[in-house]
Amino acid sequence: MRARLDHAWRVFATGLSFALFGIGGLLLRVIVFPLLALCIRAPEARRRAARATIRASFRAFVGVMRGLGVLRYEVRGLDKLERRGQLILANHPTLIDTVFLIAFVPNADCIVKGALWNNPFTRGPVRAAGYICNDRGPALIDDCIASLRSGGNLIIFPEGTRTPRDGTPELKRGAANVAVRGARPITPVLIRCEPPTLGKGDKWWHVPPRQAHFRIEVGDDIGVDSYRSGAMSEVVAARRLTEYLQQLFMKEGQHHA
Repeated sequence: MRARLDHAWRVFATGLSFALFGIGGLLLRVIVFPLLALCIRAPEARRRAARATIRASFRAFVGVMRGLGVLRYEVRGLDKLERRGQLILANHPTLIDTVFLIAFVPNADCIVKGALWNNPFTRGPVRAAGYICNDRGPALIDDCIASLRSGGNLIIFPEGTRTPRDGTPELKRGAANVAVRGARPITPVLIRCEPPTLGKGDKWWHVPPRQAHFRIEVGDDIGVDSYRSGAMSEVVAARRLTEYLQQLFMKEGQHHA
């Protein structure tokens, strides 16, 4: 009986959390970001203020979910994210991975779907923060490199979508192209969630039988100089780097399973 009540509470608390998330996004768009536009004239300063506001909001959202008993979490190696111009690549097991990373990464930038630019709950924050829209075609890689060179900490999920149910990541080459062409080391982040929740194909009310535990581990930087040698074209370099990252995420996932 107690287990059933606990599960019912977490279903309710999860729905409440997402409702608060939507309301918060709307308030940011209607009240907070217009005030920022009035008070801060310099575009770069306004963008940084918007990102700091989103970071604080996401940190509060994660805190609410933990306080309501929806989840618990631990972060290892957080100090490795306190830099500028980092290319942060992470696996993508759940719907709220982006929320976690932006909550802990200063001056975070990320790639968002074009649909989010027109969503009434999200378009205010993503536009104010200057996030990168994914409908830019070939210019997308250049936008990512420009973000890194300006000091932004760019978060990319190389899979492009949430990890399939079998847990096997299928990485695309876009992130590796950014690393190779932008000559940037990669900061890998491994996200694990037990029991699984909010995965690919899951609805928000598909709450696991016990509280979800997120473990976020920041790894050591991966250099790309060896992939940028004169004997290797950028296309080949990106392919080989993607293969390396694929094996890394699979190996780490299996090791910590």
